[in-house]
Amino acid sequence: VFTVMFIRKAKRGEELYVRPLAGIEAVDDAIGRATEMGRPILYILGLGTAADIATIASFTILARISKMTAEYRTPILVPCNDPIVMMVAQETVKAAYLDAGRPDMYKEENIYYITSMQFAYVAAVNGIMVRERPATNFYLGKFYAESLILAETGSLAGSIQISGTDEIAQIPFFVAATDYTLIGEELYAASAYLGREPLLLGSLKAQDWGKALIMISLILGGLAASFYLDFFVNLFAVKL
Repeated sequence: VFTVMFIRKAKRGEELYVRPLAGIEAVDDAIGRATEMGRPILYILGLGTAADIATIASFTILARISKMTAEYRTPILVPCNDPIVMMVAQETVKAAYLDAGRPDMYKEENIYYITSMQFAYVAAVNGIMVRERPATNFYLGKFYAESLILAETGSLAGSIQISGTDEIAQIPFFVAATDYTLIGEELYAASAYLGREPLLLGSLKAQDWGKALIMISLILGGLAASFYLDFFVNLFAVKL
């Protein structure tokens, strides 16, 4: 019910409040810094496939960031470890430059495939960081053991770094080595926050309301059980 209601509101153009995330709020400053320094932006989609939810969310964020780089005339580099991801990324960036009214600035050679081997890909990306010295690095998508290697190299290169992944085991490394981190489902929320698609915004708001109802139910259930008011607890009892 909440999902349908909020999606309809979003489609009607009603403003839906979404809690701002520090990592997303810093995107404008990070791109502005790259523009002022005359250095490129490096965007890493992770090691996921084009079917992974984290990668799909990252494509949405890439579209928004690419549009801003087109407006600021700042080059963006997107090295990929999957050929399908590369093709989707190329179309995403191309469409973003077209939306910004700067199709002439789009360079397909800046979105390229390196290799599908994990650490060979990481070594190549580290080389890009050392040679190109990007002002801002984005790590948004599916990451594994390479997360700390990438983040440490970017830190040594003096880049502002914004990361996000749904791989729980890698979040501590990103928190320690990058400036801003989107934790878990914040990556999905960020794609809705930046993309402003009605379906994404409506679903996000519905999830928030659903979580709020669950929390209220847990609190009321705990209080009812503490005072031996079994009627509320029995509402959720499962009869076998």
